Amino acid sequence: MKNMLLAQSGGPSAAINATIAGAVERVLTSGQVDRIYGAVNGIKGVFEERFVDLREPLSSPQQIKRLCHTPAAALGSCRMKLRADDESLFERLIAVFRKYEISYFIYIGGNDSMDTVCKLSRYLKEKGIDDIFVMGAPKTIDNDLMHTDHCPGYGSAAKYIAATFAELRCDCNVYDVPAVTIVEVMGRNAGWLTAASALSRLGGGEGPDAIYLCETVFDPEQFLCDIKERLQKKDALLIAVSEGLRDKNGSYICELSGSSGCDVFGHTQLSGTAKCLEYLVRERIGCKVRSIELSLMQRCASHLASATDLYESRMLGMTAADRCLCGESGRMAVVERVSDEPYRVRYGSADLSGIANEEKKIPLEWIAPQGNDILEPLLTYMKPLILGEEPIEYCGGVPVHGALYDAGDYFSR
Repeated sequence: MKNMLLAQSGGPSAAINATIAGAVERVLTSGQVDRIYGAVNGIKGVFEERFVDLREPLSSPQQIKRLCHTPAAALGSCRMKLRADDESLFERLIAVFRKYEISYFIYIGGNDSMDTVCKLSRYLKEKGIDDIFVMGAPKTIDNDLMHTDHCPGYGSAAKYIAATFAELRCDCNVYDVPAVTIVEVMGRNAGWLTAASALSRLGGGEGPDAIYLCETVFDPEQFLCDIKERLQKKDALLIAVSEGLRDKNGSYICELSGSSGCDVFGHTQLSGTAKCLEYLVRERIGCKVRSIELSLMQRCASHLASATDLYESRMLGMTAADRCLCGESGRMAVVERVSDEPYRVRYGSADLSGIANEEKKIPLEWIAPQGNDILEPLLTYMKPLILGEEPIEYCGGVPVHGALYDAGDYFSR
């Protein structure tokens, strides 16, 4: 008997469940797998043997379609770091795989999740275990994974941000008094999401008056000069800022307020960048100013999901499953862009050794020299990723979402 195990990890998105759907679809047609397990709460759920059988909740096309349109991680998530020097952790994982006769494992997640798959793959190779295959499937709204043109979840989050900035622009233009609205967008070290605010200019919209990305050094004094200069030309300013803005000393702007901490991977937990800049503008310029933090909304807005994003996420799930069933291991499913117009891609895989613990940032040549806007090549890159709208199933005016298990409705032997 050969079984497959799927799990999700890290921050969720509006498209991560489409990857589960794609993987299950491919496995069901393969004839190579007896059972398809889902681990509840990622690798943590594997250690604790909290599994669900995915065949029943995904037995019909309607169930699969509903799952694709469901935000967040339907199998639950975790942020658990595997220590490479603790062999007992890997021995425990292999023991669980043997117990449930798991020959294939696909982990869906971002950078830290790919680190987990990479370490597990190395352990399997070092121990000469050649009948267990592990693959990564990309997921991150941050869009910062290497060796893939873009990441599932990014397109939908970018679409939400573009729509939100377009709507905020209409709201900001209502009054005739000088006012600044500063909007903080997710992105610790890569500004792909913040750059998506520029997409609100499509169709003739004004969009943001300035965009500050974490790839460049943020100068508070230059920021104030930019604001003053723009206020001389118009009353209502809309500013987009990455949460991970750093000053010339490499310190996060939000750290100036002492509000940050660290997660289990040692990453600074960021929030309050826009609020810090709000205080700065109020103190130094004195005009009306407000800050907005989009927070979780940008990653769970499935009602504004990109049809392109959902389709590609599903295809990457299929690709990960297919490559795993063919005996690939220690790799991640990737998407390669063939052309921009018409937009065409192809799917493949890349070695995780060049992906785990690496970050793909926006090329500096795609950012305005002044560091307060983006350039046309970045718009060209982003535009295809937000295209298309999927029909949403509603009940009583509210979107209907799918589920893979009820609380406590999992099993272990």
